[in-house]
Amino acid sequence: MSAEGPKSPRSGTEGRSALNAGAQALAARADGARDVIAVRRLSQRYGDGADAIVALQDIDFSVAEGEFISIVGPSGCGKSTLLKILAGLLPASQGEAVLNGTPIDGPRKDIGMVFQSPVLFPWRNVLANVLLPADVQRLGREQMTGRALELLALVGLTGFEHRYPWELSGGMQQRVALVRALIHDPALLLMDEPFGALDALTRETMNVELQRIWLDRRKTVLFVTHSTTEAVFLADRVLVMTARPGRIGDMFDVKLPRPRSLDVMTTEPFGVHTRRIRAVLSGGGGIE
Repeated sequence: MSAEGPKSPRSGTEGRSALNAGAQALAARADGARDVIAVRRLSQRYGDGADAIVALQDIDFSVAEGEFISIVGPSGCGKSTLLKILAGLLPASQGEAVLNGTPIDGPRKDIGMVFQSPVLFPWRNVLANVLLPADVQRLGREQMTGRALELLALVGLTGFEHRYPWELSGGMQQRVALVRALIHDPALLLMDEPFGALDALTRETMNVELQRIWLDRRKTVLFVTHSTTEAVFLADRVLVMTARPGRIGDMFDVKLPRPRSLDVMTTEPFGVHTRRIRAVLSGGGGIE
């Protein structure tokens, strides 16, 4: 796995057991782990000629199975555009993105996405909202209902299965959206700043909860955020993008043990990582 430009070293220890074992193992990818995503020379341009806007330019990186990647950058740098291309919702102008050896050229059943807003249907209760992908893909209600209830229990929503979105807090709605994205067991989970609209305390709680769920399920995740602290807290690696046209300004490992408590944010190693991101965002470059 590599990113052209700044080097992204392959380091980390295996941690493939569930939560208790994950507490002792670094969540970073293992040496030689299989790449799930490969992005090569990806560019995105809107319009033609002198009026064209280049949103992304020469994006190049790989993601290993079970790895959690945070993508951080200034507004308008193409973070959400990158996720749309990876989700198959937007064709790239140049280059390619490959998932498990197959080019992404349209929406796929093996990709899950969580948006900035939960986008829940108000006329469907929690369970029915979660089962929407199963209904669309005709996966079988009876079988998938059991999985839905298991996932709702995992995110602490047992007892809320028959509640409606308007009866839930913002954080609870995003948990429902997360379960909906996981219900069909996708190979890749894309998250586009899902906690940006939450208050600070709820956002921190959701960061801890997402880490717990990820340690349990070990999905491959690409997580877009504007928050430097959120990016470092959640990630195995952080991809820092430059201002438009969006390029990879830096990519580095987060060598902090898991599970991480919020107290880690007060430590010097955590501060080194956040300062590295800010150096890139301010035009100062990464820290070697």
